[in-house]
Order: sequence, then C-alpha cells, then structure tokens
Amino acid sequence: GVYREGNILYIADTENHLIRKADLKSRTVGTVLGTGKKAEIPGIRGQGRYVPLSSPWDLLVLKNKLFIAMAGAHQIWQADLQTWEAQPYAGSGGEARIDGPFISAALAQPSGITTDGNQLYFAAREVSSIRSADLFPDGKVSTVIGEDLFVFGDIDGGRDKARLQHALGVVYAEGKLYVADTYNSKIKSVDPSTQTSTTLAGTGKHGDQDGTFEEAGFFEPGGVAFMEGKIYAADTNNHQIRVLDL
Repeated sequence: GVYREGNILYIADTENHLIRKADLKSRTVGTVLGTGKKAEIPGIRGQGRYVPLSSPWDLLVLKNKLFIAMAGAHQIWQADLQTWEAQPYAGSGGEARIDGPFISAALAQPSGITTDGNQLYFAAREVSSIRSADLFPDGKVSTVIGEDLFVFGDIDGGRDKARLQHALGVVYAEGKLYVADTYNSKIKSVDPSTQTSTTLAGTGKHGDQDGTFEEAGFFEPGGVAFMEGKIYAADTNNHQIRVLDL
C-alpha cells in the first residue's frame, strides 16, 4: 500500500517489514520505520528505524499521524510524523473478529485501510470482514460487514447475511466503502451507515472482460482507489489496472 501527502509518498514495504518515504521532488527514498527484520514479538512500541514491524500492508495519513494496517501483528498502528514514535493503536494481537475496546479487540490480518475523517475502516482479510476503529483515544473496534475466521462467501445483503471472501482493498468515497472482494473476483459497495453490502461489478468468476458492471470479469483484484467519480482497481491476476466509471 501507498499514501501520498503533498510531495511525499509513504510506502508499506511489506516483506522488508519497513515503512519507506519517497520524496517526489528530490526523487529520493528513505526508511522511516522498521529494522528490516520481522518483529519476533509483535506489538512493541519504538522509534524510527529501531522499532520492529510485522508485514505492514497499507497506510494513510490523518492529522499528522501515519496509520498502518499491520497485517502480521493483527493490529492497526500509528506513528507520529514528526518524532516517528510508533505504537499499536488498535488490536490485542490475537487473530479473530472480536469487537470492543482497542486494547481487547481482535483483528485478523488487516489489509487495506481508509477513512471518512471520523472513522478508520479496514479490510480484515482472514475474517473476510470490513471493520471500523474510532478516531479518538480509548475508542473501540466494530464490524461493518463479516463474521469470523473461516466464515466467508459471496452474498449481498445486510449485516447478518452479507459475506465477503478474503477482501484486501477498501476505499471510502461519497458515503460508501468500495471493496476489492478479492477471492470473489468482484468489487463490492458497502454502506457503513446501513451495514449493507452489494455487488458493484464482476460476475464472481475469474475472467478478463470489460463492459457493463454486470458483465465485467476480474481475477482476484487486490486494491482500489477513487478519483473524480471513478474507481481504479488493481486486477492482480489479470496484471491490469481497471477503471470503473460510476
């Protein structure tokens, strides 16, 4: 995952267990977080290049904080952009779908992360869920859509019925969450206010077809972004970038 803030591009260098910073003006890259080795004991706070990370997957910047979907630690982390002090923000480190206060909530390989400015939203791929976390201290983690480990499917509907399968990417835009429902080879639309999920595009079968949303074919899309009324999807196993015109 990447996140652009002005002339700086922050990069989740997942298998190096690092956060990198690319200066788009000077065309230089530097490491801002991580030792380069996977954390032996995940979830220990630290600073800069002395803090061990565990498979950071995606990033966003909000109010001078860098939020990190730390997939390997089953946590959301935050880092101060001035001091580069980094620590767990939400998640006990256990792998499950347990809602509740930050310190006791359980996540499961958080992947894509996004925000509406009031909540963090993230794709928890191992529980095939979309979760949320409050943007204030001592907040809680909640589930928007999805169940627990090994509960997955391809079903549209409300909170008690809807199912995703290994969703990796999510982006918030215009009141909706757009989700790369990876193993279902679909792009889903999730309404966080009503906790409902609907298929936006894709047949549900592996394919490589352009056309209407109903006839389009994807092959395990992994990431989504939004700009000017269009969704851009990384159609991973088709080795393509696809555009969905809303």
